[in-house]
Amino acid sequence: MFWPVQMYLPLLVSAVLAVVAPRVGRRMPPRAGAWAMTCAAVVAAGTWVTELAILAFTAVGQVPLVAAQGPWSVSVLAAEDPVDREFAAVCAGVVLVVLVMATVASWRRGRAMVGAWRECRHLAAGGDLSVVDDPVPAAFAVLGLPGRVVVSSGMLRVLDARERGALLAHERAHLRHRHHLFSLALHLAAVLQPLLRPLERAGSFAVERWADEDAGAVVADRPLVARAIARAALASGRAGKAAALAATGGPVPQRVRALLAPPTPRRNGSAVAFALLMAACCASLALTAHDTERLFEAAMHAHRATAAQLRAG
Repeated sequence: MFWPVQMYLPLLVSAVLAVVAPRVGRRMPPRAGAWAMTCAAVVAAGTWVTELAILAFTAVGQVPLVAAQGPWSVSVLAAEDPVDREFAAVCAGVVLVVLVMATVASWRRGRAMVGAWRECRHLAAGGDLSVVDDPVPAAFAVLGLPGRVVVSSGMLRVLDARERGALLAHERAHLRHRHHLFSLALHLAAVLQPLLRPLERAGSFAVERWADEDAGAVVADRPLVARAIARAALASGRAGKAAALAATGGPVPQRVRALLAPPTPRRNGSAVAFALLMAACCASLALTAHDTERLFEAAMHAHRATAAQLRAG
């Protein structure tokens, strides 16, 4: 027997994960929070889209041309299917739309990242650092092989020597930990599942905070990092290149307050909450997939029995 509520459970669990994850992630240390929220976003979005695809296929499977490829009995599938056909058709449309949107978003982000790398690869560099002669204060990290930290002469003039070191440590943390990939995963997950947009913002903030704390460890002075990013944000007159991460990104006042406060303690309970919610997503999806498989197996057995009767007759 196939239970309708059970078929929709993954949608509910993934929605709960999307709502709860930002609140729990903000209570974790930045590095752990960035990892947890990014993984949660991927799991929630994957569960959401896969479940919609499963629900949609229960209707698609009733198309005679598709059923003939199984083969399975359309009448048995229609009789046993707990999913309303109109709702399944809507699911199919949603899956198509979000996959197109994700493809477009991936293309745009990828093109922006490649474009930023191409623009910066010809800049003269000392190691991973390129200094451009530009009076407008700017500093950002560009992912690549190798990655590049780009800073303008205007930015260097508004910071003292120690603040420059803190700012560069922040940008190098973005490169070292491949934070661009975290941002990309969060963005694509939010495209697939709109409920994840608050999680994308919270995860992106955690990524910036991760770079802040990493820079604080490098220069052994967290207040210095707070002062550097505050002065850089005040002086910056424009954003960095598209697809580049900058120390002036995110809510700077919140980041400064966090750096002036004691470091966020590690909370094992938050990590356990994330693990349980993600496991619930995967388990509910596996259960639905199993029930759907049984549904189609029943339709296939009915088709074989009918075919055997026709041959016998």
